[in-house]
Amino acid sequence: MTDASEIPNFFDGTVDLGIIGGTGLYHLECLEAIAVIPAMVTPWGTTSSPITISKVVGDSQQHFHVAFISRHGLHHQYSPSTVPFRANMAALKHLKCKAVLSFSAVGSLQQHIKPRDFVLPQQIIDRTKGIRESSYFNGVGLVGHVGFGKPFSESFAKYISQFGSVLKHADPKESCSLHFGKDTTVVCMEGPQFSTRAESKMYRMLGGDVINMSVLPEAKLARECELPYQMVCMSTDYDAWRDEAEPVTVETVIANLHNNGANANALASTIITNMANELPEFMLTGDGLQGSIKMSISTKPHAMSKETIAKLEYLLPDYW
Repeated sequence: MTDASEIPNFFDGTVDLGIIGGTGLYHLECLEAIAVIPAMVTPWGTTSSPITISKVVGDSQQHFHVAFISRHGLHHQYSPSTVPFRANMAALKHLKCKAVLSFSAVGSLQQHIKPRDFVLPQQIIDRTKGIRESSYFNGVGLVGHVGFGKPFSESFAKYISQFGSVLKHADPKESCSLHFGKDTTVVCMEGPQFSTRAESKMYRMLGGDVINMSVLPEAKLARECELPYQMVCMSTDYDAWRDEAEPVTVETVIANLHNNGANANALASTIITNMANELPEFMLTGDGLQGSIKMSISTKPHAMSKETIAKLEYLLPDYW
């Protein structure tokens, strides 16, 4: 094992896959760290954690690189409302990531999605409160309206879905499922408190399948960076909608985190090793997103803010 003190604190290559997550993903057996970049300073602030750059174990050519960011910080010091989302995504884009894989604990809003199941959502209902910075284009002098009708990468989700068999339950009599469908919906609430029972029932009526506090603005920012993005939602509980059960508690959530962490590790490792063997088509082509920002700018060239353009060159250096 490489001594941490021997790992460089800089990286001058390019990254293939960015991973945003936490518990269960810090030490993937398939990866070997080759650099640990101190929390990166971007035009939108500093990332929530250092960024670990890794190669696949046994890959002497180092042709596939993974960058890992801890969303809530190494010590979970950022609440869902205070995560520096813009800095995190900007750093991954600046490192030339080709796609972003995100992991998040969620509550289930449907009986068939059991605690310890995983879900690949394709739609989002926004129940945040407007206090999170959700765009790189929300200043004066450069207006961009980015398409968000399909907030996730369906191609990425299909790719992940083939590996559902790696999910295991701690109880051999039980099983864990990987749910994926084009209308599968994650509700994003503000937090940090969990839902009331009335709210939880309302989210079910709206068509929600799972609920979390992290997918926004992460997914929006990935789209503005032209990055294929997919979140893997890891169910920890049934939220608060079931009248016959007590509402979710922290103790319930923590009890399922260990199993979910092991499964997140297994799933991420399988995805990475397969990508390293053959890069998926959506990563080679950009999933149809390349150049989309150019078509989203409404501001006339002569009126564009030079200050804003200077910031955006950090993300898209060849556009302006």
